[in-house]
Amino acid sequence: MKLKIIGAGLAGCEAAWQAAQRGIEVSLYEMKPVKFSPAHSNSDLCELVCSNSLKGNGLDNACGLLKEEMRRMDSLVIKCADETSVPAGGALAVDRDKFAHLVTERIKAHPNIKLINEPVSRIDTDEYTIVATGPLTDECLSGEISRLTGKSELYFFDAAAPVVTRESINESITYLAARYGKGTPDYINCPMSKEEYDAFYEALISAERAPLHENVENIKVFEGCMPVEIMAQRGRETLCFGPLKPKGLPDPKTGKEPYAVLQLRRDNTEGTLYNLVGFQTNLKFGEQKRVFSMIPGLENADFVRYGVMHRNTYINSPALLNGDYSMIEYPKVFFAGQITGVEGYVESASSGMVAGINATRKIKGEESVSFPPSCCTGALIKYITDRENKKFQPMNANFGIIEWERVKIKNKKERYEYISSLALKALEEINV
Repeated sequence: MKLKIIGAGLAGCEAAWQAAQRGIEVSLYEMKPVKFSPAHSNSDLCELVCSNSLKGNGLDNACGLLKEEMRRMDSLVIKCADETSVPAGGALAVDRDKFAHLVTERIKAHPNIKLINEPVSRIDTDEYTIVATGPLTDECLSGEISRLTGKSELYFFDAAAPVVTRESINESITYLAARYGKGTPDYINCPMSKEEYDAFYEALISAERAPLHENVENIKVFEGCMPVEIMAQRGRETLCFGPLKPKGLPDPKTGKEPYAVLQLRRDNTEGTLYNLVGFQTNLKFGEQKRVFSMIPGLENADFVRYGVMHRNTYINSPALLNGDYSMIEYPKVFFAGQITGVEGYVESASSGMVAGINATRKIKGEESVSFPPSCCTGALIKYITDRENKKFQPMNANFGIIEWERVKIKNKKERYEYISSLALKALEEINV
């Protein structure tokens, strides 16, 4: 009983773990370090390219609910994330290098998983296979995927935020706080006056961007990773309601909320690196240094990693996939991860979990597990495979797609916690 998995990112590793834990012999193919995508540089598996945050951890947050569902199904990704977490208020953020290394160690140590470091250019439709190559699929395999799907691939552009050293941050200006005082004060906050914000804004919208190998007019940018310079073009105050929102972050020096605030989140366990929250960007590296150093507290910042923008590819899943992530036309071939149109680290790992579980069941001659849309796992599946979804776009986990019996609960936090309680109860009734 064998399974081939192509791609050892979040989805591929989770799929491999789920299958291996159920007694399946897994051949896990990863092209690194033989070949790297434009956004990858670490030879370990499960490299986090963009943020180091896996988003909210509470049950009043849809991604928090999805993580809890995955914990209850023995998720490798969430377990490793919990073990390598760094302080981030109510969010689950990780030391990205330690996280990737821990996942790699556990994958390599599993007796049922064979890791093969080489690119794959051909998919055998008669062989049980999970394609989890991510949004930066190698060109050769992209052509093979196009051959299988018989359709043009869809795409959008994604971006990553810069990282600076803690010691280069001006602590005489910044202050520690969590928004509205929730959780521990783990974020470093850079306050901006109106004059400082106006000067920064003008520099940002006029800064030079890195060239893209696409017609700029046709670029589709995913809202969840909108480059800060593109967001700023929507209006002078847009950033003050987005990544520079000051609400709930009063400056202890004045007791008042600044005009705008940039938050910095710890990027490693030691707390020596911090990333600029919400500052995904495609500015040229020199421009990032010049413009972002205008933010109070970052005037002498040492940028150890600059932001980048890259093309993300995904297939038209509603027309191609069944509810277990297998292909309609080729039922032995499964897809998982961002290439399916789920958006986000946790969502990608969740799809890998579902694909791994169901590929295993098919190999054993069993029926696939049907996850109900009343749990977050099932709601994502329904969205990704909904035949009526004619204008398919990538989707994060959110309460809007979860089905539940409506009762009137005015308080939003209580309403979301109630939905989560129903979701976890529904999950208990599934045999996985």
